[in-house]
Amino acid sequence: MTTKMTEKMLFSPSFEYVDNGIEHGVLSPFETKEIILEKGSQIAEGFKPLDCAIKMLKDVPVQMRDGITIYTDIYLPITEEKVPVLVAWSPYGKSAGTAPRYKNLFQMLGMGNTWNSGLTKFEAPDPAYWCAHGYAVCNPDMRGIAHSEGDTTMIGSQEAEDGYDLIEWLATQSWSNGKTALTGTSYLAFSQWYIAAEQPPHLTCINPTEGLADGYRDLAFIGGIPDKNFIERLQVNHVSAKHAKREDLTKEMEAFPLADAAVWKDKVADPRKITIPAFVVASYSNTLHTMGTFRSWRSLASKEKWLRIHDRQEWPYYYDRDNIEELRRFFDYYLLGKENNWKETPTVRYSLIDFQGRNQTDLPAETFPPLATKNKRYFMNGKFRTLQTTPETEDFPVKYAPENLPGRTSFQMTFDKDTDFVGYPKAKLFMEVDSYDDMDVFVWVQKLDKFGNVLSEFVVPNHGAALQDFTQEGASALRYKGAWGRLRASMRHLDSKLTTEEIPAYSFDRVEKLAKGEIVELDIVLSPLGLAYKTGETLRVVISSKDELGSVMPGTPGCTPDNKGVHVLHTGGDYASYIQLPLNN
Repeated sequence: MTTKMTEKMLFSPSFEYVDNGIEHGVLSPFETKEIILEKGSQIAEGFKPLDCAIKMLKDVPVQMRDGITIYTDIYLPITEEKVPVLVAWSPYGKSAGTAPRYKNLFQMLGMGNTWNSGLTKFEAPDPAYWCAHGYAVCNPDMRGIAHSEGDTTMIGSQEAEDGYDLIEWLATQSWSNGKTALTGTSYLAFSQWYIAAEQPPHLTCINPTEGLADGYRDLAFIGGIPDKNFIERLQVNHVSAKHAKREDLTKEMEAFPLADAAVWKDKVADPRKITIPAFVVASYSNTLHTMGTFRSWRSLASKEKWLRIHDRQEWPYYYDRDNIEELRRFFDYYLLGKENNWKETPTVRYSLIDFQGRNQTDLPAETFPPLATKNKRYFMNGKFRTLQTTPETEDFPVKYAPENLPGRTSFQMTFDKDTDFVGYPKAKLFMEVDSYDDMDVFVWVQKLDKFGNVLSEFVVPNHGAALQDFTQEGASALRYKGAWGRLRASMRHLDSKLTTEEIPAYSFDRVEKLAKGEIVELDIVLSPLGLAYKTGETLRVVISSKDELGSVMPGTPGCTPDNKGVHVLHTGGDYASYIQLPLNN
Protein backbone atom coordinates (compact mmCIF):
# COMPACT_ATOMS: atom_id res chain seq x y z
CA MET A 1 0.00 0.00 0.00
CA THR A 2 0.95 3.63 -0.45
CA THR A 3 1.99 4.93 2.96
CA LYS A 4 -0.89 6.22 5.06
CA MET A 5 1.02 9.47 5.47
CA THR A 6 0.05 10.47 1.93
CA GLU A 7 -3.56 10.80 3.14
CA LYS A 8 -2.45 13.73 5.32
CA MET A 9 -0.37 15.46 2.64
CA LEU A 10 -1.54 18.33 0.46
CA PHE A 11 -0.99 18.07 -3.29
CA SER A 12 -0.85 20.29 -6.37
CA PRO A 13 -0.60 19.36 -10.05
CA SER A 14 2.93 18.42 -11.12
CA PHE A 15 4.72 20.58 -13.65
CA GLU A 16 4.68 19.55 -17.30
CA TYR A 17 7.38 17.15 -18.47
CA VAL A 18 8.81 18.34 -21.80
CA ASP A 19 10.06 15.19 -23.56
CA ASN A 20 11.96 16.81 -26.44
CA GLY A 21 15.43 15.35 -25.87
CA ILE A 22 16.73 18.77 -24.81
CA GLU A 23 14.94 20.04 -21.71
CA HIS A 24 15.73 16.89 -19.71
CA GLY A 25 18.84 15.71 -21.52
CA VAL A 26 19.71 14.04 -24.80
CA LEU A 27 18.88 10.57 -23.44
CA SER A 28 15.51 11.52 -21.97
CA PRO A 29 13.07 10.33 -24.70
CA PHE A 30 11.24 7.35 -23.19
CA GLU A 31 12.01 3.85 -24.50
CA THR A 32 12.70 0.65 -22.61
CA LYS A 33 15.77 -0.84 -24.31
CA GLU A 34 19.41 -1.82 -23.97
CA ILE A 35 22.14 0.39 -25.44
CA ILE A 36 25.88 -0.13 -25.73
CA LEU A 37 27.71 3.15 -25.30
CA GLU A 38 31.08 2.66 -26.95
CA LYS A 39 34.41 3.69 -25.42
CA GLY A 40 35.47 7.13 -26.68
CA SER A 41 31.95 8.19 -27.60
CA GLN A 42 30.69 11.59 -26.47
CA ILE A 43 27.16 11.86 -25.10
CA ALA A 44 26.91 15.55 -25.93
CA GLU A 45 29.16 18.41 -26.95
CA GLY A 46 31.30 19.76 -24.13
CA PHE A 47 31.30 16.58 -22.07
CA LYS A 48 34.09 14.08 -21.44
CA PRO A 49 34.31 11.11 -23.88
CA LEU A 50 33.69 7.74 -22.26
CA ASP A 51 36.74 6.00 -20.79
CA CYS A 52 35.19 2.56 -21.30
CA ALA A 53 32.26 0.88 -22.99
CA ILE A 54 29.05 0.90 -20.93
CA LYS A 55 25.85 -1.12 -21.16
CA MET A 56 22.86 1.15 -20.52
CA LEU A 57 19.56 -0.44 -19.49
CA LYS A 58 17.18 2.39 -20.30
CA ASP A 59 13.76 3.06 -18.78
CA VAL A 60 13.67 -0.20 -16.84
CA PRO A 61 10.32 -0.68 -15.05
CA VAL A 62 10.46 -1.50 -11.32
CA GLN A 63 7.28 -2.22 -9.37
CA MET A 64 6.86 -0.83 -5.86
CA ARG A 65 5.03 -2.73 -3.11
CA ASP A 66 1.73 -0.92 -3.85
CA GLY A 67 1.82 -1.82 -7.56
CA ILE A 68 3.10 1.54 -8.77
CA THR A 69 5.81 1.31 -11.45
CA ILE A 70 8.79 3.62 -11.49
CA TYR A 71 11.42 3.75 -14.22
CA THR A 72 15.17 3.75 -13.85
CA ASP A 73 18.28 3.89 -16.01
CA ILE A 74 21.04 1.45 -15.08
CA TYR A 75 24.63 1.70 -16.28
CA LEU A 76 26.72 -1.48 -16.25
CA PRO A 77 30.34 -2.32 -17.00
CA ILE A 78 30.85 -4.78 -19.86
CA THR A 79 31.81 -7.82 -17.79
CA GLU A 80 30.69 -11.30 -16.87
CA GLU A 81 31.38 -10.62 -13.20
CA LYS A 82 28.56 -9.68 -10.86
CA VAL A 83 28.86 -6.10 -9.67
CA PRO A 84 27.59 -3.88 -6.84
CA VAL A 85 25.35 -0.93 -7.60
CA LEU A 86 25.42 2.72 -6.51
CA VAL A 87 21.94 4.22 -6.19
CA ALA A 88 21.23 7.94 -6.77
CA TRP A 89 17.80 8.68 -5.29
CA SER A 90 16.25 12.08 -6.07
CA PRO A 91 13.57 13.81 -8.20
CA TYR A 92 16.25 15.25 -10.51
CA GLY A 93 15.67 13.61 -13.92
CA LYS A 94 17.59 10.37 -14.42
CA SER A 95 18.74 11.42 -17.90
CA ALA A 96 19.24 15.13 -17.21
CA GLY A 97 23.05 15.21 -17.08
CA THR A 98 23.11 17.18 -20.35
CA ALA A 99 20.07 19.35 -19.56
CA PRO A 100 20.69 23.08 -20.19
CA ARG A 101 19.81 24.04 -16.60
CA TYR A 102 22.60 21.89 -15.17
CA LYS A 103 25.13 22.76 -17.86
CA ASN A 104 24.51 26.44 -17.15
CA LEU A 105 24.72 25.96 -13.38
CA PHE A 106 28.14 24.29 -13.51
CA GLN A 107 29.38 26.91 -15.95
CA MET A 108 28.28 29.64 -13.54
CA LEU A 109 30.11 27.97 -10.66
CA GLY A 110 33.31 27.82 -12.69
CA MET A 111 33.35 24.01 -12.87
CA GLY A 112 32.45 23.70 -16.54
CA ASN A 113 31.22 20.31 -17.78
CA THR A 114 34.29 18.45 -19.05
CA TRP A 115 34.76 16.76 -15.65
CA ASN A 116 31.85 14.39 -16.38
CA SER A 117 30.47 12.22 -19.14
CA GLY A 118 26.99 13.74 -19.37
CA LEU A 119 25.51 10.50 -18.01
CA THR A 120 25.75 12.01 -14.52
CA LYS A 121 22.41 12.61 -12.85
CA PHE A 122 22.50 15.95 -11.01
CA GLU A 123 24.45 15.57 -7.73
CA ALA A 124 25.02 11.86 -8.44
CA PRO A 125 28.05 9.68 -9.27
CA ASP A 126 29.31 9.69 -12.88
CA PRO A 127 28.59 6.25 -14.42
CA ALA A 128 31.61 6.60 -16.73
CA TYR A 129 34.03 6.59 -13.79
CA TRP A 130 32.29 3.97 -11.69
CA CYS A 131 31.59 1.50 -14.50
CA ALA A 132 35.28 1.66 -15.41
CA HIS A 133 36.03 0.48 -11.86
CA GLY A 134 33.56 -2.40 -11.66
CA TYR A 135 30.38 -0.75 -10.41
CA ALA A 136 26.85 -0.31 -11.72
CA VAL A 137 25.04 3.00 -11.29
CA CYS A 138 21.25 3.18 -10.90
CA ASN A 139 19.51 6.50 -11.67
CA PRO A 140 15.80 6.21 -10.88
CA ASP A 141 12.99 8.61 -11.62
CA MET A 142 11.18 8.42 -8.32
CA ARG A 143 7.41 8.11 -7.93
CA GLY A 144 5.54 10.72 -10.00
CA ILE A 145 8.62 12.02 -11.84
CA ALA A 146 8.66 11.97 -15.66
CA HIS A 147 7.14 8.62 -16.76
CA SER A 148 7.13 7.01 -13.30
CA GLU A 149 3.65 6.34 -11.96
CA GLY A 150 2.05 7.63 -8.77
CA ASP A 151 2.18 11.01 -7.07
CA THR A 152 5.41 12.62 -5.92
CA THR A 153 6.10 13.09 -2.22
CA MET A 154 9.01 15.08 -0.81
CA ILE A 155 11.13 13.61 1.98
CA GLY A 156 9.79 11.02 4.39
CA SER A 157 8.31 7.55 4.63
CA GLN A 158 6.99 7.16 1.06
CA GLU A 159 10.39 7.89 -0.46
CA ALA A 160 12.01 5.66 2.17
CA GLU A 161 9.79 2.69 1.31
CA ASP A 162 10.22 3.19 -2.43
CA GLY A 163 13.99 3.39 -2.00
CA TYR A 164 13.88 0.17 0.01
CA ASP A 165 11.90 -1.58 -2.74
CA LEU A 166 14.28 -0.43 -5.48
CA ILE A 167 17.34 -1.57 -3.52
CA GLU A 168 15.88 -5.02 -2.90
CA TRP A 169 14.91 -5.34 -6.59
CA LEU A 170 18.42 -4.38 -7.69
CA ALA A 171 19.95 -7.01 -5.42
CA THR A 172 18.04 -9.77 -7.24
CA GLN A 173 19.19 -8.87 -10.75
CA SER A 174 21.35 -11.35 -12.62
CA TRP A 175 24.23 -8.90 -12.93
CA SER A 176 24.20 -7.87 -9.25
CA ASN A 177 26.53 -9.17 -6.54
CA GLY A 178 23.78 -8.40 -4.01
CA LYS A 179 25.45 -5.34 -2.55
CA THR A 180 24.21 -1.77 -2.92
CA ALA A 181 25.14 1.68 -1.65
CA LEU A 182 23.53 5.11 -1.63
CA THR A 183 25.64 8.11 -2.61
CA GLY A 184 25.32 11.69 -3.82
CA THR A 185 25.03 15.24 -2.52
CA SER A 186 22.21 17.48 -1.29
CA TYR A 187 18.84 15.80 -2.05
CA LEU A 188 20.75 12.60 -2.85
CA ALA A 189 22.33 12.86 0.61
CA PHE A 190 19.30 13.63 2.73
CA SER A 191 17.25 10.90 1.03
CA GLN A 192 19.88 8.49 2.37
CA TRP A 193 18.98 9.23 6.00
CA TYR A 194 15.37 8.17 5.35
CA ILE A 195 15.99 5.15 3.12
CA ALA A 196 18.82 3.72 5.25
CA ALA A 197 16.68 4.04 8.39
CA GLU A 198 14.25 1.58 6.73
CA GLN A 199 17.11 -0.94 6.87
CA PRO A 200 16.88 -2.58 3.43
CA PRO A 201 18.66 -5.95 3.86
CA HIS A 202 20.83 -5.42 0.77
CA LEU A 203 21.88 -1.84 1.52
CA THR A 204 25.53 -2.32 2.41
CA CYS A 205 26.79 1.20 3.14
CA ILE A 206 25.98 4.88 2.60
CA ASN A 207 27.82 8.07 1.67
CA PRO A 208 25.72 11.14 2.57
CA THR A 209 27.61 14.19 1.28
CA GLU A 210 25.93 17.24 2.81
CA GLY A 211 22.22 16.79 3.24
CA LEU A 212 19.54 18.20 5.54
CA ALA A 213 17.71 15.79 7.84
CA ASP A 214 14.50 17.48 8.96
CA GLY A 215 12.00 18.97 6.52
CA TYR A 216 10.68 21.42 9.11
CA ARG A 217 13.84 22.53 10.94
CA ASP A 218 16.31 22.44 8.05
CA LEU A 219 14.16 23.58 5.13
CA ALA A 220 10.68 25.00 5.66
CA PHE A 221 10.99 26.72 9.06
CA ILE A 222 14.66 27.22 9.88
CA GLY A 223 14.69 28.73 13.37
CA GLY A 224 10.89 28.67 13.27
CA ILE A 225 10.90 31.32 10.52
CA PRO A 226 8.95 30.26 7.41
CA ASP A 227 10.75 30.36 4.05
CA LYS A 228 8.82 29.21 0.99
CA ASN A 229 11.17 30.60 -1.61
CA PHE A 230 13.77 27.84 -1.80
CA ILE A 231 11.09 25.15 -1.52
CA GLU A 232 9.32 26.61 -4.55
CA ARG A 233 12.63 26.38 -6.41
CA LEU A 234 13.01 22.70 -5.44
CA GLN A 235 9.43 21.78 -6.36
CA VAL A 236 9.87 22.96 -9.95
CA ASN A 237 11.75 19.66 -10.41
CA HIS A 238 8.52 17.71 -9.82
CA VAL A 239 7.65 17.21 -13.48
CA SER A 240 5.37 14.49 -14.81
CA ALA A 241 4.50 13.05 -18.22
CA LYS A 242 1.47 11.31 -16.67
CA HIS A 243 -0.40 14.21 -15.05
CA ALA A 244 0.74 13.18 -11.58
CA LYS A 245 0.25 15.27 -8.48
CA ARG A 246 3.08 16.53 -6.29
CA GLU A 247 3.17 17.04 -2.56
CA ASP A 248 3.10 20.80 -2.08
CA LEU A 249 5.19 21.80 0.94
CA THR A 250 4.18 25.45 0.60
CA LYS A 251 0.53 24.47 1.10
CA GLU A 252 1.54 22.31 4.05
CA MET A 253 3.45 25.22 5.57
CA GLU A 254 0.24 27.27 5.58
CA ALA A 255 -1.94 24.44 6.86
CA PHE A 256 0.51 22.98 9.39
CA PRO A 257 2.73 25.74 10.83
CA LEU A 258 3.94 23.69 13.82
CA ALA A 259 6.40 20.80 13.85
CA ASP A 260 4.11 18.40 15.71
CA ALA A 261 1.88 18.00 12.63
CA ALA A 262 2.00 14.49 11.19
CA VAL A 263 3.39 15.58 7.83
CA TRP A 264 6.39 17.25 9.50
CA LYS A 265 7.01 14.40 11.94
CA ASP A 266 7.21 12.14 8.88
CA LYS A 267 10.00 14.35 7.52
CA VAL A 268 12.32 13.95 10.53
CA ALA A 269 15.10 11.49 9.75
CA ASP A 270 16.07 8.98 12.45
CA PRO A 271 19.75 8.06 11.99
CA ARG A 272 19.55 6.05 15.21
CA LYS A 273 18.07 3.30 13.04
CA ILE A 274 21.06 3.32 10.66
CA THR A 275 23.61 0.68 11.61
CA ILE A 276 25.49 0.06 8.35
CA PRO A 277 28.90 1.64 7.56
CA ALA A 278 28.66 5.34 6.70
CA PHE A 279 31.12 7.80 5.20
CA VAL A 280 29.58 11.18 6.02
CA VAL A 281 30.88 14.36 4.37
CA ALA A 282 30.10 17.82 5.73
CA SER A 283 31.20 21.44 5.60
CA TYR A 284 30.72 24.45 7.85
CA SER A 285 29.63 26.61 4.93
CA ASN A 286 26.45 25.08 3.52
CA THR A 287 23.62 27.14 4.95
CA LEU A 288 21.07 24.53 3.84
CA HIS A 289 22.79 21.29 4.80
CA THR A 290 25.35 21.89 7.54
CA MET A 291 22.98 21.70 10.52
CA GLY A 292 21.28 18.50 9.36
CA THR A 293 24.48 16.72 8.39
CA PHE A 294 26.14 17.30 11.76
CA ARG A 295 22.94 16.45 13.64
CA SER A 296 22.68 13.16 11.77
CA TRP A 297 26.34 12.38 12.37
CA ARG A 298 25.86 12.81 16.11
CA SER A 299 22.94 10.36 16.30
CA LEU A 300 24.07 7.87 13.65
CA ALA A 301 24.06 4.38 15.21
CA SER A 302 26.64 2.89 12.84
CA LYS A 303 29.64 1.46 14.64
CA GLU A 304 31.72 1.97 11.51
CA LYS A 305 31.32 5.63 10.60
CA TRP A 306 33.58 8.38 9.36
CA LEU A 307 33.17 12.15 9.17
CA ARG A 308 35.14 14.38 6.80
CA ILE A 309 34.64 18.14 7.06
CA HIS A 310 35.96 19.87 3.94
CA ASP A 311 36.32 23.54 3.00
CA ARG A 312 34.49 23.72 -0.33
CA GLN A 313 30.96 23.69 -1.69
CA GLU A 314 29.51 20.19 -2.08
CA TRP A 315 29.66 19.90 -5.89
CA PRO A 316 33.33 20.87 -6.38
CA TYR A 317 34.13 18.54 -3.48
CA TYR A 318 32.08 15.56 -4.68
CA TYR A 319 33.41 15.67 -8.24
CA ASP A 320 37.05 16.33 -7.37
CA ARG A 321 39.13 13.45 -8.74
CA ASP A 322 41.09 12.85 -5.53
CA ASN A 323 37.91 12.80 -3.47
CA ILE A 324 36.28 10.36 -5.89
CA GLU A 325 39.31 8.10 -5.55
CA GLU A 326 39.00 8.23 -1.77
CA LEU A 327 35.28 7.42 -1.96
CA ARG A 328 36.16 4.43 -4.15
CA ARG A 329 38.42 3.09 -1.38
CA PHE A 330 35.38 3.15 0.95
CA PHE A 331 33.17 1.41 -1.59
CA ASP A 332 35.88 -1.03 -2.67
CA TYR A 333 36.25 -2.18 0.92
CA TYR A 334 32.57 -2.74 1.61
CA LEU A 335 31.09 -3.53 -1.82
CA LEU A 336 33.93 -5.39 -3.54
CA GLY A 337 35.62 -6.86 -0.48
CA LYS A 338 39.02 -5.43 -1.37
CA GLU A 339 41.58 -5.34 1.38
CA ASN A 340 42.82 -1.77 1.39
CA ASN A 341 43.67 0.73 4.10
CA TRP A 342 40.22 2.24 4.43
CA LYS A 343 39.79 1.12 8.06
CA GLU A 344 42.89 3.15 8.94
CA THR A 345 41.10 6.36 7.94
CA PRO A 346 40.74 8.69 10.96
CA THR A 347 37.22 8.64 12.39
CA VAL A 348 37.00 12.41 12.03
CA ARG A 349 38.90 14.80 9.77
CA TYR A 350 38.07 18.46 10.20
CA SER A 351 39.05 21.79 8.68
CA LEU A 352 40.22 25.05 10.23
CA ILE A 353 39.10 28.00 8.11
CA ASP A 354 41.41 30.98 7.87
CA PHE A 355 39.67 33.12 5.20
CA GLN A 356 43.09 34.21 3.94
CA GLY A 357 44.31 31.24 1.91
CA ARG A 358 45.75 29.27 4.80
CA ASN A 359 42.96 26.80 5.55
CA GLN A 360 44.02 23.61 7.29
CA THR A 361 42.16 20.53 6.10
CA ASP A 362 41.96 16.84 7.03
CA LEU A 363 43.05 17.44 10.62
CA PRO A 364 42.55 14.06 12.35
CA ALA A 365 40.48 13.60 15.50
CA GLU A 366 38.66 10.85 17.36
CA THR A 367 35.53 12.94 17.79
CA PHE A 368 33.91 16.18 16.71
CA PRO A 369 34.52 18.48 18.39
CA PRO A 370 38.07 17.26 19.14
CA LEU A 371 38.53 16.02 22.71
CA ALA A 372 40.63 19.06 23.65
CA THR A 373 37.77 21.49 22.91
CA LYS A 374 36.32 23.41 25.85
CA ASN A 375 33.23 25.61 25.67
CA LYS A 376 33.92 29.21 26.70
CA ARG A 377 31.44 32.02 27.22
CA TYR A 378 32.08 35.55 26.01
CA PHE A 379 29.67 38.05 27.53
CA MET A 380 28.33 41.09 25.72
CA ASN A 381 29.22 44.52 27.06
CA GLY A 382 26.48 46.81 25.83
CA LYS A 383 28.22 50.02 26.80
CA PHE A 384 31.44 49.42 24.87
CA ARG A 385 30.10 46.83 22.36
CA THR A 386 32.81 44.36 23.29
CA LEU A 387 32.95 40.69 24.25
CA GLN A 388 34.54 39.76 27.58
CA THR A 389 35.07 36.67 29.72
CA THR A 390 33.07 37.96 32.72
CA PRO A 391 29.56 39.46 32.71
CA GLU A 392 28.82 43.04 33.62
CA THR A 393 27.18 43.43 37.02
CA GLU A 394 24.57 45.86 35.72
CA ASP A 395 22.33 45.56 32.69
CA PHE A 396 22.96 47.96 29.81
CA PRO A 397 20.21 47.59 27.18
CA VAL A 398 21.13 47.97 23.51
CA LYS A 399 18.37 48.93 21.08
CA TYR A 400 17.97 48.67 17.33
CA ALA A 401 14.98 49.25 15.08
CA PRO A 402 14.30 46.70 12.31
CA GLU A 403 12.65 49.36 10.15
CA ASN A 404 15.62 51.74 10.38
CA LEU A 405 19.27 51.41 9.43
CA PRO A 406 21.38 49.60 10.46
CA GLY A 407 18.74 47.27 11.98
CA ARG A 408 21.41 45.42 13.93
CA THR A 409 23.89 45.57 16.78
CA SER A 410 27.30 43.92 17.16
CA PHE A 411 30.05 43.07 19.64
CA GLN A 412 33.76 42.47 19.08
CA MET A 413 36.91 41.08 20.67
CA THR A 414 40.46 41.24 19.32
CA PHE A 415 42.80 38.35 20.13
CA ASP A 416 46.17 38.84 21.79
CA LYS A 417 47.25 35.31 20.81
CA ASP A 418 46.41 32.77 18.10
CA THR A 419 43.01 31.26 18.90
CA ASP A 420 41.06 28.42 17.28
CA PHE A 421 37.41 27.53 17.68
CA VAL A 422 36.24 24.05 16.61
CA GLY A 423 32.84 22.63 17.40
CA TYR A 424 29.33 23.80 18.26
CA PRO A 425 28.73 27.48 19.13
CA LYS A 426 25.53 28.96 20.51
CA ALA A 427 24.18 32.32 21.64
CA LYS A 428 22.11 33.09 24.72
CA LEU A 429 20.34 36.41 24.34
CA PHE A 430 18.00 38.18 26.74
CA MET A 431 15.70 40.29 24.58
CA GLU A 432 12.42 42.17 24.50
CA VAL A 433 10.51 44.03 21.81
CA ASP A 434 8.83 47.42 22.12
CA SER A 435 5.55 47.96 20.22
CA TYR A 436 5.19 44.42 18.82
CA ASP A 437 4.69 40.86 20.06
CA ASP A 438 7.41 38.88 18.23
CA MET A 439 10.98 39.03 16.93
CA ASP A 440 12.99 37.25 14.25
CA VAL A 441 16.59 37.32 15.44
CA PHE A 442 19.60 36.50 13.24
CA VAL A 443 23.10 35.87 14.63
CA TRP A 444 26.32 35.88 12.62
CA VAL A 445 29.87 35.16 13.81
CA GLN A 446 32.41 36.97 11.64
CA LYS A 447 36.15 37.18 11.30
CA LEU A 448 37.83 40.57 10.80
CA ASP A 449 41.44 40.98 9.73
CA LYS A 450 43.87 43.18 11.68
CA PHE A 451 42.67 46.19 9.67
CA GLY A 452 39.01 45.62 10.57
CA ASN A 453 37.91 44.23 7.21
CA VAL A 454 35.16 41.58 7.27
CA LEU A 455 36.50 38.35 5.75
CA SER A 456 34.79 35.64 3.73
CA GLU A 457 35.78 33.08 1.10
CA PHE A 458 34.34 31.57 -2.03
CA VAL A 459 33.79 27.81 -1.87
CA VAL A 460 33.32 27.42 -5.65
CA PRO A 461 35.95 27.98 -8.39
CA ASN A 462 34.33 31.07 -9.93
CA HIS A 463 35.26 34.31 -8.14
CA GLY A 464 34.12 36.60 -10.95
CA ALA A 465 32.05 39.76 -10.87
CA ALA A 466 28.67 38.03 -11.29
CA LEU A 467 29.37 35.72 -8.35
CA GLN A 468 30.56 38.71 -6.33
CA ASP A 469 27.20 40.35 -7.02
CA PHE A 470 25.14 37.29 -6.11
CA THR A 471 27.07 36.39 -2.97
CA GLN A 472 27.64 39.81 -1.42
CA GLU A 473 24.29 39.65 0.39
CA GLY A 474 23.06 36.27 -0.81
CA ALA A 475 23.85 32.88 -2.41
CA SER A 476 25.26 31.93 0.98
CA ALA A 477 25.99 28.33 -0.05
CA LEU A 478 28.62 29.60 -2.51
CA ARG A 479 30.55 31.94 -0.19
CA TYR A 480 31.37 31.18 3.43
CA LYS A 481 30.96 34.14 5.77
CA GLY A 482 31.07 32.54 9.23
CA ALA A 483 28.80 30.66 11.66
CA TRP A 484 25.15 31.66 11.74
CA GLY A 485 21.84 30.97 13.42
CA ARG A 486 18.33 32.36 13.58
CA LEU A 487 15.25 32.08 15.79
CA ARG A 488 11.71 33.44 15.96
CA ALA A 489 11.20 34.48 19.57
CA SER A 490 7.67 33.05 19.79
CA MET A 491 9.10 29.64 18.77
CA ARG A 492 11.83 29.65 21.45
CA HIS A 493 10.54 26.72 23.53
CA LEU A 494 13.31 24.16 24.00
CA ASP A 495 12.92 20.41 23.52
CA SER A 496 14.08 19.15 26.92
CA LYS A 497 14.87 15.67 25.57
CA LEU A 498 17.16 16.88 22.78
CA THR A 499 18.72 20.08 24.13
CA THR A 500 22.24 19.80 25.50
CA GLU A 501 24.49 22.31 27.23
CA GLU A 502 26.15 23.12 23.91
CA ILE A 503 23.38 22.52 21.36
CA PRO A 504 19.87 23.97 21.81
CA ALA A 505 17.00 22.10 20.15
CA TYR A 506 13.47 23.43 19.77
CA SER A 507 10.11 21.70 19.99
CA PHE A 508 8.44 24.12 17.53
CA ASP A 509 5.11 22.81 18.81
CA ARG A 510 3.75 26.05 20.31
CA VAL A 511 3.62 29.78 19.71
CA GLU A 512 4.47 31.98 22.70
CA LYS A 513 4.04 35.62 21.76
CA LEU A 514 5.80 38.29 23.78
CA ALA A 515 3.95 40.50 26.22
CA LYS A 516 4.74 44.19 26.59
CA GLY A 517 7.92 44.60 28.64
CA GLU A 518 8.59 40.84 28.76
CA ILE A 519 12.27 39.88 28.58
CA VAL A 520 12.68 36.44 27.05
CA GLU A 521 15.64 34.09 27.03
CA LEU A 522 16.63 33.03 23.50
CA ASP A 523 18.96 30.06 23.14
CA ILE A 524 20.07 30.22 19.52
CA VAL A 525 21.82 27.25 17.95
CA LEU A 526 24.61 28.32 15.61
CA SER A 527 26.15 26.34 12.77
CA PRO A 528 29.23 24.24 13.62
CA LEU A 529 32.52 25.97 12.93
CA GLY A 530 36.26 25.52 12.64
CA LEU A 531 37.64 29.05 12.60
CA ALA A 532 41.22 30.21 13.19
CA TYR A 533 42.11 33.69 14.47
CA LYS A 534 45.66 35.07 14.48
CA THR A 535 47.00 37.59 16.97
CA GLY A 536 45.49 41.00 16.17
CA GLU A 537 42.46 39.59 14.35
CA THR A 538 38.93 40.21 15.59
CA LEU A 539 35.80 38.15 16.18
CA ARG A 540 32.57 40.06 15.67
CA VAL A 541 29.12 38.83 16.65
CA VAL A 542 26.28 40.47 14.71
CA ILE A 543 22.72 40.37 16.06
CA SER A 544 20.34 41.50 13.36
CA SER A 545 16.71 41.89 12.39
CA LYS A 546 17.42 40.45 8.93
CA ASP A 547 19.27 37.53 7.39
CA GLU A 548 22.61 39.19 6.71
CA LEU A 549 23.90 36.14 4.83
CA GLY A 550 21.00 36.18 2.39
CA SER A 551 19.42 33.42 0.33
CA VAL A 552 20.92 29.97 -0.27
CA MET A 553 21.40 30.16 -4.05
CA PRO A 554 21.41 32.86 -6.76
CA GLY A 555 18.05 33.94 -8.08
CA THR A 556 16.10 32.81 -5.02
CA PRO A 557 15.05 35.32 -2.33
CA GLY A 558 15.69 34.53 1.32
CA CYS A 559 13.12 34.48 4.09
CA THR A 560 11.02 37.53 4.96
CA PRO A 561 11.37 38.39 8.68
CA ASP A 562 8.38 39.43 10.77
CA ASN A 563 9.92 42.37 12.62
CA LYS A 564 8.41 45.63 13.82
CA GLY A 565 8.89 48.03 16.69
CA VAL A 566 12.23 48.20 18.52
CA HIS A 567 14.39 45.24 19.60
CA VAL A 568 16.08 45.51 22.98
CA LEU A 569 19.08 43.34 23.86
CA HIS A 570 20.00 43.17 27.55
CA THR A 571 23.69 42.79 28.41
CA GLY A 572 24.37 42.48 32.13
CA GLY A 573 23.21 41.70 35.63
CA ASP A 574 20.41 39.12 35.57
CA TYR A 575 20.34 39.39 31.78
CA ALA A 576 23.95 38.76 30.82
CA SER A 577 23.73 37.83 27.13
CA TYR A 578 26.67 35.85 25.76
CA ILE A 579 28.01 33.78 22.94
CA GLN A 580 29.46 30.36 23.78
CA LEU A 581 32.33 29.25 21.56
CA PRO A 582 34.22 25.93 21.35
CA LEU A 583 37.81 26.89 22.24
CA ASN A 584 40.39 24.49 20.82
CA ASN A 585 43.68 25.92 22.11
